[in-house]
Amino acid sequence: MSAFTIFLILIVIVAFLLVVVIMVQNPKGGGLSSSFGGGSTQQMGGVQKTGDFLDKSTWFLATALIVLILASNLTIGSGGSTESKALDTNESTEMPISTPAPANNSATTNDSIGG
Repeated sequence: MSAFTIFLILIVIVAFLLVVVIMVQNPKGGGLSSSFGGGSTQQMGGVQKTGDFLDKSTWFLATALIVLILASNLTIGSGGSTESKALDTNESTEMPISTPAPANNSATTNDSIGG
């Protein structure tokens, strides 16, 4: 398995987790946060703690997704040759200059020999 494939699998997993964490949140105070606390903020692990966890996990997963995408970009070029063929200076792109072949005038050479 190549490094790019591993990064691709990790990107899909992190993106799925990020979608799940965002869908669980409710910006108006509902969602998973209110169901654990029941509206009371005095319970341990209640609304405030769940909201903080979801907020921190959202930021962590978003940062991890960006880092994985940038890291996978670095591995794309390592799949084959890393040098660009367009900038290859070893091969000349100009056509070689061909020297014209000497003219074959058999009539003039026979006249000079026989004459």
